[in-house]
Amino acid sequence: MILVTGGAGFIGSNIVAALSERGEKIVICDWLEQGEKWKNIAKSVVSEFVDPDNLESWLHRNDSRLGAIIHMGAISATTETDGDLILKRNFGPTRMLWRFATENATPFIFASSAATYGNGGAGFDDNESEAALAKLQPLNLYGWSKHAIDKFIAREIDRGATTPPQWAGLKFFNVYGPNEYHKGGMKSVIAQSYPKIAAGEAVTLFKSHNPDYEDGGQLRDFVYVKDCVDVVLWLLDNGSVSGLFNLGTGKARSFKDLAAATFKAANKPEKITYIDTPLEIRDKYQYFTEANMQKLRSCGFGGNFHSLEDGISDYVTNFLSKDDPYR
Repeated sequence: MILVTGGAGFIGSNIVAALSERGEKIVICDWLEQGEKWKNIAKSVVSEFVDPDNLESWLHRNDSRLGAIIHMGAISATTETDGDLILKRNFGPTRMLWRFATENATPFIFASSAATYGNGGAGFDDNESEAALAKLQPLNLYGWSKHAIDKFIAREIDRGATTPPQWAGLKFFNVYGPNEYHKGGMKSVIAQSYPKIAAGEAVTLFKSHNPDYEDGGQLRDFVYVKDCVDVVLWLLDNGSVSGLFNLGTGKARSFKDLAAATFKAANKPEKITYIDTPLEIRDKYQYFTEANMQKLRSCGFGGNFHSLEDGISDYVTNFLSKDDPYR
């Protein structure tokens, strides 16, 4: 069976949906909390649910039954400021799962983040060495928590410590797609903008406070969640592949492009207004991210990634515009 932590969350529930379609036996570890997060997994067949507070004891009772661990569970809000909570939810569980997977020879795939790259001054190369990771400076607590795990694993490897038979840390860039609806202000601009666009209203984007970028010209590597799932499935099917990998399209696009593609997919005329970037995030704002995808490609991944226009078209047509937008 396959354990998916954060399996009711955005990326996790899309992985669960794909595994369910493949007929895998799935165990989800997550909190459903209040609201409609449960709808993310309503269409999938799940064998068992585990309370995150009981995960470690559950693992030791089921160590011989696990075929793989896919660890997507974490606080993913880049605005979170509670350092103790971040350590409790992000760093501690990942380290525990790494050690369990090592001791029990279980393949381990986990979520890192492009937030580890900070302002991008050191580039966006997914070099997993201690020396390369030491050059990165995340801009927020969330990015630091992911970077701390990446560095912990790098040191384990550099010291010659035993690792899981397969391990893969995925540095997700700006992921969008179905089942992100519970994320509130952390939803993609597409999900936040579509209801306004459908109603014929204007979309609001941040002004640029960097002279090198026009308003709305801030660049991100936007990647469709379906493509992220394809990479996870490929890794499960190719157990000899291990490492820290970027997961983006390799092509940066602007927020203005993203808004235009959403208007086009909704068959509505473009209406964009601009507001100042809030002061509390202005000094932590990334103006450019773009995944170097050479490493994953060199390991044999040959899948194609959706273009921004094709991904948004699929998202709007098959999910956001439907009465049931869940995967």
